[in-house]
Amino acid sequence: MQETLNHLGIDWKELLAQTINFGIILFVLSKWAYGPVLAMLRQRRERIEESMNNAVQIKQELARTEVMQREVLDKANVQANKLIEEARAAAARVQEQETQKAIAQAEQIVSKAREAAALERQRMLTDLKREVVTLVVQTTGAVAGKILTAEDQQRLAEETRRQLAA
Repeated sequence: MQETLNHLGIDWKELLAQTINFGIILFVLSKWAYGPVLAMLRQRRERIEESMNNAVQIKQELARTEVMQREVLDKANVQANKLIEEARAAAARVQEQETQKAIAQAEQIVSKAREAAALERQRMLTDLKREVVTLVVQTTGAVAGKILTAEDQQRLAEETRRQLAA
């Protein structure tokens, strides 16, 4: 076998020395070069996995936040619509009340105007009756050709009043 190895150009001593050198270099490289590089790659992989997990959590949280936001907006819209309807109802009630007040005031004004017209008519009728009585007394005195006594004037006035009242 030695002969075959010599024929191939392999020297046992050199092969053993190269194997020991390769082992030492392998040990040194794995201890101070590959070890830190592999540790750094492992840390980087862990950070990437952690970032991916955080991204998934952030997406889930964002989805929950959007759902909550929609719910809050829906509730706010419902409340706003309710407030608008209440405001419309209140405005309608106020308008109805104001309309009723205006109608009551108008009726009151019309009633007062009717009362004033009735009082004015009554006053005018009273004045007219007084004038008619005076005219009747004067006319009767002129037609009769004599001066009427107070008693005659009183009697004529009463008779005229009765006829006007009927």
